[in-house]
Parts: sequence; C-alpha cells; structure tokens
Amino acid sequence: MLGAILAGGQARRFGSDKAHALYHGARLIDLVAAALTAQCDAVIVCGRAEPGFCCIPDWPAPQQGPLGGLAAALRHAEAEGFTHVLCAGVDIPDLPHDCAAMLAGDGAAIVASQPVVGLWPVAAGAALAAFMAGGGRSLYRFADAVGARQVTLAAPLMNVNRPEDL
Repeated sequence: MLGAILAGGQARRFGSDKAHALYHGARLIDLVAAALTAQCDAVIVCGRAEPGFCCIPDWPAPQQGPLGGLAAALRHAEAEGFTHVLCAGVDIPDLPHDCAAMLAGDGAAIVASQPVVGLWPVAAGAALAAFMAGGGRSLYRFADAVGARQVTLAAPLMNVNRPEDL
C-alpha cells in the first residue's frame, strides 16, 4: 500500500505553510508521514517539493484541489505496482496509525467527516481521470460516483485550516 500526503493546497485561511506548522512540537507533515509510514510500504508527498520526501506533482495540473493529489498518487501507485493508496491531507495531525485497517473492505472508503482521508484501490484511477476530465472537482462527489463507503470514526479527526485550530 502506498501512503500519500496531499499537500498541494495554498493554505489561504491558514496564512502560512501548513506543512511546517507545529503541533505538539512536530511539523504537521511529519505527523501525517509518521502515521502513514506505520501502515504503508512507502509514502509520497503530492503537490509540493518537500526535502526528505519522495514528491510528485499533482495531476493533471496544479490547483486541482485534493483530487489532483489523489489522481497523482493513484497514477504513481499503479506505475510502482501498489494495489491501494491511503491518502490524507497534510493538515490532519491526528491521523490514526491504524486508519487503513479501519477503512479496509470492498472498494474505496473515505472518512465520513474528512473525505481527504481515504483508502482507494488503484483501479479507481481511471474513473478519477474521467471524472476530472468532465469537470469534476468534489471529492465527495467522486466518492459517491465510485460507490466509496463513508466510514465514521469513533472520534473526529482534526482538520487544521486556521492557526487557532492548532
């Protein structure tokens, strides 16, 4: 399984680079990477260059929102022989280290309150490319289009959008 940190956003509401913001003394990107590393065979960062990480650009172009990062991750995973992608936004510092197990099952699955956290079979890449080519930009709508299960976690995940969220 490939872990993908979706980090191509502009952080307008946050006002500075979210990936480098500190939460309990650690950068957000490092916290998400640690959670993904605990459950994935490899981890990539989508949508930005980040020293110390394997990084890929969003696909098909920048500024596509989370779907651009997911599309890039699914393409990369397929090329590298992975069967699934576990993705999470760079702004979810409390990502469970067993998130893949919580989302496992038939087909794709997302966290109901945080659709940027999802487990996707690589086969969903073709459907995502078609969805985006048709103008689709909503992660929830794409999840619905492919019949992704929405999984409710016992505790809601943090989503850091503004400095006060930390």
